[in-house]
Amino acid sequence: EAVVSTQSTGAMSHSFLSGYRVILASGSPRRKELMKQVGIPAEVIPSKFEENLSKSGVSAGEYTISTAQGKAREVWGEHRDGVVIGADTVVVSGDGAILEKPSDKDHAFEMLKGLSDGRTHTVVTGVCLCYGERERTFYTETEVLLRKVSDEMIKWYVATGEPMDKAGGYGIQSLGAVLVERVNGCYSNVVGLPVSQLLVELQELLTEKTD
Repeated sequence: EAVVSTQSTGAMSHSFLSGYRVILASGSPRRKELMKQVGIPAEVIPSKFEENLSKSGVSAGEYTISTAQGKAREVWGEHRDGVVIGADTVVVSGDGAILEKPSDKDHAFEMLKGLSDGRTHTVVTGVCLCYGERERTFYTETEVLLRKVSDEMIKWYVATGEPMDKAGGYGIQSLGAVLVERVNGCYSNVVGLPVSQLLVELQELLTEKTD
């Protein structure tokens, strides 16, 4: 069981991570902040892995795990002393389309128009952990329902620029919260990293016995 201690800074840490170099293979400020919030001290080394894998014939979970593996393995190859965390988040529309970040403002509008049609969509984050010769992967799904909003509201939100670096074209932790009616599942997964499950998987990775 993880032991949580309070330091003078007010941050918490987990004993099973003591002595490990934890590396986040992502430049996402949201993932970095989520890890900080739950006491995972991480060094940020963004992966150079190109996120262009085929979505044909694979589930969103399989797709995000493959991309997360590419990110984690690329960084782990250069930093083999670290515990490397790679992650990838997509949105699956009510029609089953896998949506990533919008390519431009028109694309962002189209995404949000489709996602606010009264049907739930699913946010999927795949995670890959690499340490030594060990690797663990998992993915988490969260259902989200957006409000039925006007075109004017969508245009206002797109004009803020916030949708452009976010899967599905909205940020639930910021202005995009005004679009969200309901969340069923892990909230931090919608932000970009399912931190509760991440802690469980990290502990199992680092404490599992090897032959």
